[in-house]
Amino acid sequence: MHPAFSVIFFTTMSGAGYGLWFWLGIGGMLGSPLPRLPALVVLALGFIFTSLGLLSSTLHLGQPLRAWRAFSQWRTSWLSREGVASMVCLLPALGFAVVIWRGQDARLFGVMLWAFSLATVACTAMIYVSLKPIPAWRHALVLPGYLLFALLGGGLAYAAARAWAGMAIDNDVGVVAMAGCFGLWRMKRRYWQDIDHGALPATRASALGLPANRTVRVFEHPHTEANYLTKEMGFVLARKHSRKLRLIAVVMFAGVPGLCASLVWLLPHLNAAPWLVIAAVSALLGAFVERWLFFAEAKHVVTLYY
Repeated sequence: MHPAFSVIFFTTMSGAGYGLWFWLGIGGMLGSPLPRLPALVVLALGFIFTSLGLLSSTLHLGQPLRAWRAFSQWRTSWLSREGVASMVCLLPALGFAVVIWRGQDARLFGVMLWAFSLATVACTAMIYVSLKPIPAWRHALVLPGYLLFALLGGGLAYAAARAWAGMAIDNDVGVVAMAGCFGLWRMKRRYWQDIDHGALPATRASALGLPANRTVRVFEHPHTEANYLTKEMGFVLARKHSRKLRLIAVVMFAGVPGLCASLVWLLPHLNAAPWLVIAAVSALLGAFVERWLFFAEAKHVVTLYY
């Protein structure tokens, strides 16, 4: 598939924003929210991330002004469900801001905030998981991958906010962050191995209703030059470039954050804030590279026609 920057920006930024809100809600649910000013800053940062992501997604539409119509198809469309969930998530975020400002108990809105944030990211992932003509997106690890990217990136940003607010960062934060980096690396490694060796669920023979052992060859190509389908659905990424980009992505979303987390774990008296900021920024940039690969390496079954 041709990687559209607007969709890459949308999935990456919205995932980071909702991941940040998830951990903010967890803190409120557990009765240990951020102080008032840092909590409001984190809420605002999450709102900026999610809003920029959702607005950028409309740039990929043929008629962006008609994007509001997508909300009406929530019974059958994951895209519509994602839009509805994103709007509903604003309500607990606003309620959380009000109770934090007033110094009241944030547990109820904390539960609602992390639940709706997680649901929104899941709906975003299901937009791609539900597309049967693209086998790479039907993989069982796509949904967990989206969730883990959001939780890791948002968690590192939330931990950095707690450190900057002067709150104690214990060794468990470093251990959890390292475990998240390792788990995400293993998950993406398995995913990439599977799509490298996986075959399309259909063949030219099955499309013609012939037995699987029959060989069908194209006598004449349907087009003499490239068209929309060959550009959008048949995007080709050289294997050597794919390997380099995968390595860059792993270093950025797992290597650098894991190293920073290990320093927080090994050196308890270290000022953790700068290292957690580096880890969060690196994880976000790594997610951009990984998401570009997610689209560029996917093959549509329509390419069998060509």
